[in-house]
Amino acid sequence: MANAVWVNGRLVEAGDPAVPALDHGVIVGDGAFETAKIVDGQVFASTRHMDRMDHTLKGLGLSALDRARLQEGVEAVLAAGEPIAFGRLRYTVTGGVGPLGSDRLDSDPTYVVAAGPQQPFPDSVAITTVPWTRNERAATAGLKTTSYADNVIALSYAHEHGASEAIFANTRGELCEGTGSNIFVVVDGVLLTPPADSGLLLGITRALTIEWCREEGLEVREQALPMDILATCDEVFITSTTRDVLPVHAVDGREIAAPGPVSARAREIFTRLGAERLDP
Repeated sequence: MANAVWVNGRLVEAGDPAVPALDHGVIVGDGAFETAKIVDGQVFASTRHMDRMDHTLKGLGLSALDRARLQEGVEAVLAAGEPIAFGRLRYTVTGGVGPLGSDRLDSDPTYVVAAGPQQPFPDSVAITTVPWTRNERAATAGLKTTSYADNVIALSYAHEHGASEAIFANTRGELCEGTGSNIFVVVDGVLLTPPADSGLLLGITRALTIEWCREEGLEVREQALPMDILATCDEVFITSTTRDVLPVHAVDGREIAAPGPVSARAREIFTRLGAERLDP
């Protein structure tokens, strides 16, 4: 639950009505969002998250992010209540009030910012593949939109199968991503991860993991990977805003060492450099 919520210039209670009933984000999921990690009351990688929000808004055909307006909301929710030692900041921008369909009106966008604490993830997790695909040719491929029904369904499936994350293939049968994470595998000591054209969302943590591991001398390749690599690879980990680098101990029931040596090294690199670089 969020500690504080800010909507279009005012703080509101989490359960109070604050967004118009005909907001296009409510009607058809016409909006973009970002989730950033909060550590000791500060937002990690703030600039990268805002840059990605602009990329999504452009892809949706919405106005560029008003960063000053957003920052007002961020400061308001972070100042409300006790400082957050570890948690998440979520901000959403929608197309504003719209019709009962996919057309848009010439409306001002709706800005929503929320923040709250979160429990850290365990040291390792189980993941499962799902029977649905990401469409790498979709209009929204690579965009962080509020249309998340596919992810809700897949994550529910994962939980029903004793896993904490669901992993999608794309329509070509290649390894793609999780519902809210990117995936890395290790083969013969080399880190491999799906490329941008697989249809994945380019995660902020993914990008930093690639950059920082290369900086520290690890070999990382972005390349198309078959789904069955999950049945033979040596190690697996997933990355996301609040997971950082999170080792995987089981894939579809297959036990894997977690963390393996490369995963442990990647996690150490990310933890160390992430503590040193607040806005990398």
